[in-house]
Amino acid sequence: MNRKKNLRLTGAIALISAVAVTLAGCGRGGDGSSGGAGGESTGITDSTVTLGITTPLSGATAGPGTCTVAGIKAYFGAVNAAGGVKFGDGKTRKVEIKALDDAYDPQKAKSNYDQLKGSVFAMTSGLGTPTNRAYREAAIADKVPQVLVQTGDPIFDDAKQSPYQLGFVPSYANEGEAFGKLLASSGKDLTVAILSQNDDYGEGYVEGFKKGIEGASNVKVVKELTYEATDTSVDAQITQLASTHADVMFNAMSITPLAIAALQKAQQLNWKPSWFLPSNTSSPEAILKPGKASAYPGVYSVSFAKAPQSPAFAKDADVTKFLSDLHKYAKYKGTPAFPHCMWSYMVGATLEQAFQKMTDPTRDSFMKALRSISDFKAPLMLEGTSVNTTMDGQPAVSSVVVQKYNGTGYSTVDSLG
Repeated sequence: MNRKKNLRLTGAIALISAVAVTLAGCGRGGDGSSGGAGGESTGITDSTVTLGITTPLSGATAGPGTCTVAGIKAYFGAVNAAGGVKFGDGKTRKVEIKALDDAYDPQKAKSNYDQLKGSVFAMTSGLGTPTNRAYREAAIADKVPQVLVQTGDPIFDDAKQSPYQLGFVPSYANEGEAFGKLLASSGKDLTVAILSQNDDYGEGYVEGFKKGIEGASNVKVVKELTYEATDTSVDAQITQLASTHADVMFNAMSITPLAIAALQKAQQLNWKPSWFLPSNTSSPEAILKPGKASAYPGVYSVSFAKAPQSPAFAKDADVTKFLSDLHKYAKYKGTPAFPHCMWSYMVGATLEQAFQKMTDPTRDSFMKALRSISDFKAPLMLEGTSVNTTMDGQPAVSSVVVQKYNGTGYSTVDSLG
């Protein structure tokens, strides 16, 4: 008799356990990811939220890659020291950052994502088109937000195709078009030589540039060449382009050593056109000074961030706080040579806006909040630019201003001079 009672008791316990498991499954986050207590998504608790970054911390792009981590660590380091972020659900959380080195290698980026996805709430800030693309489909399938990443590839801005993704920096086409419009509006007859990276990065810049000069009879492209991101020299391409004696060099290049070498080679050939560089390879300290860019009649780029190196911002309140946070919380020495430090600081501020708006500790609630930010003036933003995540097909920042190198930093211009 006692044996039968024990069997019935065992069966009842088993049934209760089964029901408990079922209810636990129902308590998972609404985004389908594995949850924790209270139904929150992976990577978030009542006291913390963890963000993942895969970015180049070694290799040729380590300079800007290191900045993609330093800026966001600086921003949230200061926020955490002040007590944390008060989320829309009423809880205050500290923000933790997990960053891994991918050396600008897509395979390593995918491996890093696989390592991080089980412990982070979202992926963010990482540099590079090929590296961000490497885990894009996996992130979509896993419903892990891949947001405010530092690539101008428009594939990340299609909310219908990938609702868990969003780029941060202006698209390559936006940058290229801004410079094209500057040339078209100059009223001068100009010839243009183009050297671009042979991938989506380079193609995007060239596509935007050609859109900017469309219908402009005063601007003519006389030669186009490409290079591979793995190349160690572009001397041959610069030599061919120099033979055109073009007035303008449009250089859609993402590799720091090659950008410097291109500037130097053209001078060796006594070819000194006006020069355009993308925002991510336009650093005065890291690229223009070693490339002796002052030898050219004008070196132009586009920007949306205040540059700490510029005398115009030496006493700017945003810049002063940014540098203080960067040194104190990211242990970054000196003044950053790359804009990516400023960009990732802005990424932190934009994420905080979304955190403050999300009403549930889930990725779905986060993405809804993130896509509702309009005309947010993040710290360090230039006049005329803002964060706007409400426009489908556009990154968080789509507005830029054209600037000209003045020997130490950049000055905003509205004409080719």
